[in-house]
Amino acid sequence: MGFYGGMRRMITSSDEKPKITRRLLKRVLHYALPYRWLIVQMLLLILVHTGTGLLSPMILRDLIDRTIPDRDLNRLIWLAAALLLLPVINGVINVIQRRLSAQVGGGVIYDLRLALYTNLQRMSLRFYTNTKSGELMSRLNNDVMGAQNAISSTIVSIITDLVQGVAVLIVMLSLEWRLTLISVAILPLFILATRILGTTLRDLARKQLEANALMNAIMGETLNIGGALLVKLFGRRQLEVDRFGQRAAQVRNLGVQRAAVGSIFSAITGLISAGGTAMIYGLGGFFVIRGAFTVGTIVAFGSYMSNLYRTLQSLANAPVEFATSMVSFERVFEVIDLPVDIPEKPKAIVLETVKGNLDFEDVSFQYEAGDETLLSNVRRYGSIEQVAAALSGATTVAPATAVAEDEKRPARSQARSLALDQVSFQATPGQLVALVGPSGAGKTTLTYLIPRLYDPTSGIIRLDGHDLRDLALESLTAHIGMVTQETYLFHDTIRTNLQYAQLTATQEELETACRIANIHDFIQALPDGYDTVVGERGYRLSGGEKQRLALARVILKNPRILVLDEATSSLDSESEALIQDALGRVMAQRTSIVIAHRLSTILAADLILVMDRGRIVERGTHSTLLEQGGLYATLYQTQFHKSESAASG
Repeated sequence: MGFYGGMRRMITSSDEKPKITRRLLKRVLHYALPYRWLIVQMLLLILVHTGTGLLSPMILRDLIDRTIPDRDLNRLIWLAAALLLLPVINGVINVIQRRLSAQVGGGVIYDLRLALYTNLQRMSLRFYTNTKSGELMSRLNNDVMGAQNAISSTIVSIITDLVQGVAVLIVMLSLEWRLTLISVAILPLFILATRILGTTLRDLARKQLEANALMNAIMGETLNIGGALLVKLFGRRQLEVDRFGQRAAQVRNLGVQRAAVGSIFSAITGLISAGGTAMIYGLGGFFVIRGAFTVGTIVAFGSYMSNLYRTLQSLANAPVEFATSMVSFERVFEVIDLPVDIPEKPKAIVLETVKGNLDFEDVSFQYEAGDETLLSNVRRYGSIEQVAAALSGATTVAPATAVAEDEKRPARSQARSLALDQVSFQATPGQLVALVGPSGAGKTTLTYLIPRLYDPTSGIIRLDGHDLRDLALESLTAHIGMVTQETYLFHDTIRTNLQYAQLTATQEELETACRIANIHDFIQALPDGYDTVVGERGYRLSGGEKQRLALARVILKNPRILVLDEATSSLDSESEALIQDALGRVMAQRTSIVIAHRLSTILAADLILVMDRGRIVERGTHSTLLEQGGLYATLYQTQFHKSESAASG
């Protein structure tokens, strides 16, 4: 059955209620533990606030039964002043309590978000190719806020209501036990209302969270520069507006339903409270007429009873709010608990220096169709809506093989189960290894294995004799520089983008790297020079300018291993010639793996690996491979030779 079978069982499960287990509660409280002293202060303030709240009805009782009948003016002044002072004290307590609550809630938000972001940074490339960014944003924002609300508001409210409810009951029993029993007799009605409407409110709250996640997924897909460009090029503005409108309407409708059901719930509980109040004042009035107790007693009792019913109504809502908050915690913990599929060994080797001997030994790799390390569907308990289908609106996601950019447009029947199949070769320092082959042959996949963006399905990759899986990830990536086919730049200045490779790089070092990459003169000609903002994903720059900037960034890193994925494919002949000369100096004594699409790169290679259907089918130099008359000779005639002739013409 596997992952998808498990999901089907979850979808068809009849149990729609989140399971609030002891383990989950313990874990929730773990996030509140660092703020325990603030919480203790909050609890003390709750006790003080409850105590002051109990005084007002007793003061009213004294006014009615003693002070006014005795015409005690001095006592009247003091009691009136007390009635004025109590709200002031309660107001101050509320301000302090809210401040403490904000500190606890803000701290929990920080801790949860940091834990989420830290774990997401540890996830492999496979995770991001199979997960919608909108879903991640929903976890980091909506769900974290819901979880924070559990600690800073819901739990505090429950404790406050419990303390206040117990205290009020004790005082009511001391005043009149018969009326107290009548007041408590309507408690089953509150429980019944909660069971009927509370479950509906909880389900609507969960659906609203999920609808928000779906809406966020659409925004994440269409409001970035790539998505916006695609929408405009195909003229699908109205289509995307309609799709977003459908999701936004779903959020709106669920909000309206939740508000309507909440109003009905409040009206019913209010009606129950009103019925209890009517009974108490009716029976209380009867006892007053009979002389069983005084008018002041029933006024004080009525005030306490109102407080009790407000508390009961709040406690009736508490299970709904608490269960909703637990759903948020479950969704947050799901991300935090995601296993890392590119693990680092506890005592991983830290390479201080690297020579650059790279060895692939019988390496095979297969992209996984069903991946248990990914986020589950948005619907946690019985829904088949999935954020992964945000744009299409589909309700299910068919298992699909994740493919790298190099594998998206297969040619010459490149479809296969193994992306790489028994690949073996060696690259030594100072050696330039060129990867050539038809699109989809596995070139990009091979380069992704070098910095451990993926791990081989079988076989071993060694660096200076060490299995890559035995090395500390940071020390491995510190010695590898990679320019991918799609250059990514932050929406920031050129300086910031360059310094990402070396945070302490000086202006002189930046300029040296940019001169080598033949981009310095272009940057200097910009109005703000190195402080020019490149725009979202660097879209203010041309393809060649972005690639040269990315190359300068890698040069600034000064790695022992260079991996270039079509790094010069967008350059004109003049710029390419300058960079080829620069690369000749940069690659000296370095291991260089280049996915080559230009003849000049191939001619400079010490070793050419010809790939087809995930295998290395030919290897050698340009001249020896031409003599063999195999796939390389065909590629040379159909691709490299033509591009060279076009460039020279």
